Amino acid sequence: MFPYGNHLISWVDSVAALRTKSVSTKVTEEEYAKFEALAGERTISEWTRDVLSRAASPHTCEQTILAEVLALRTALLNLFFKLASGGRITADEMQQLIERADADKLKKALSRIQETEKCLIQGGTK
Repeated sequence: MFPYGNHLISWVDSVAALRTKSVSTKVTEEEYAKFEALAGERTISEWTRDVLSRAASPHTCEQTILAEVLALRTALLNLFFKLASGGRITADEMQQLIERADADKLKKALSRIQETEKCLIQGGTK
């Protein structure tokens, strides 16, 4: 019996069963030394797996910033259009512009991120 009981065996078995594919690349001596230092106590394989997993997932901070920029863009474009066509804007209309821009800002941000990722996967630029 192992010191951690059967939990260790089942954990090792499940990890081995899940990780059946490999990703590799060649690096320079300098790059390897840098990765080794960044990995710290972990193996380079564990560190690399973590870095790749994080890179492949959208970051909440980036989504939030993009959502705010898109909402600001929507509000400003609508405001500029109204002013350019000779109109005036009331406080209530401005509040409606802000609310409309805020209503779907995260949905728009996620959509833009997905479009960009799809384009990059296909080898294009946007």
